[in-house]
Amino acid sequence: MALSRTPRARHGLAATALAVTLALAGSGCGADEDFSLPDWDAPGQNARVGDLMIRYAHLAEPTGDPWQPGDDVPVYVWLYNKGGGDDRLVGASSPIAESVDVVDADEERLPDGVELPENDLVELEPGKDHLILRDVRQVIRGGDATEITLRFEDAGSATFGIQAQPPVYDESTGPKQ
Repeated sequence: MALSRTPRARHGLAATALAVTLALAGSGCGADEDFSLPDWDAPGQNARVGDLMIRYAHLAEPTGDPWQPGDDVPVYVWLYNKGGGDDRLVGASSPIAESVDVVDADEERLPDGVELPENDLVELEPGKDHLILRDVRQVIRGGDATEITLRFEDAGSATFGIQAQPPVYDESTGPKQ
């Protein structure tokens, strides 16, 4: 049996293909392969490593005077573990700091890092666990950028640019479905 090549038949086939694609996407089939950073639009720096989404990564913007060499500079970021099992943020580094520590709300070092439960969002923010650039080597003004590497127990490492800026959050707590 030959398929009709009329515009109406082609339109019907296209509509059917679109409906099947939307049904599969809505059911979660193939969602892991299709999930990408544009699906989780956010200001600040965003990145991905394995099943971990990195969102809103930024240096605390200095208030008043710029950060000076020798200062400890907070780093804030949201981490969403999309699945595949629990993971852990175990460390970080930056070329402009002597070291980078994972710390608790009181800025005490967390030697075991931060747990990232599967299918959960962990906000590393003021008053919570976060990162600290220790003994920065240069002046940092609002808007200045540098590089940071985050190391995860299972997912590996992600290196990306990061800027000193105030955070601007959107309304979502996770990726758009």
